[in-house]
Amino acid sequence: MANSSNPAAGVDNTFRRKFDPEEYLQRAREREEKEQAKSKSKSKGPPVERQPLKHRDFEVDLESRLGKTQVITPIAPLSHQAGYFCKVCECVVKDSANYLDHINGKKHQRALGMSMRVERASLEQVQQRFEVLKKRKDSGSFTEQDFDERILKQQQEEEERKRLKREKKKEKKKEKSAEEETPELDPDVAAMMGFGGFGTSKK
Repeated sequence: MANSSNPAAGVDNTFRRKFDPEEYLQRAREREEKEQAKSKSKSKGPPVERQPLKHRDFEVDLESRLGKTQVITPIAPLSHQAGYFCKVCECVVKDSANYLDHINGKKHQRALGMSMRVERASLEQVQQRFEVLKKRKDSGSFTEQDFDERILKQQQEEEERKRLKREKKKEKKKEKSAEEETPELDPDVAAMMGFGGFGTSKK
């Protein structure tokens, strides 16, 4: 026989939170309006006009401080710290590969006022460039002899650099050996000073 007095039937569950869909719809509309107002205020200024990407007119110096030692203090300015300093972005990059990546990257080019897009050359510009190169070739500035001379000059410079390196190494070895050589002590003086036990027992 079923019990007629069921305790679960009279439970008060009004404590549960009830959501009003209209209220939340209104909040969402207000939030959207605020976001639109913010985006409009940001875009009030004129759009930034950036120049197309151009090639560098200077040579990147990666080898001037190669093999040199430098004392670094914690209070030294960024330009005097270890690594490669970028004046445009005011940051230090630790090695040459990352430095090249940085100066070719988007952030650096934007700081220079350039976009990452290259200006598309027209047919006339290409033809003019060919004409300039043809004239330069005809005038004799690009001859095989000049090319051979340049290669020979580079080889001579490389040999000179290697020779200087070898001389520096020899000088360092001489300095090291001069420091390691200590003058011979008189055995009587050494014994008097207490150095007699440092020598070998062989005679």
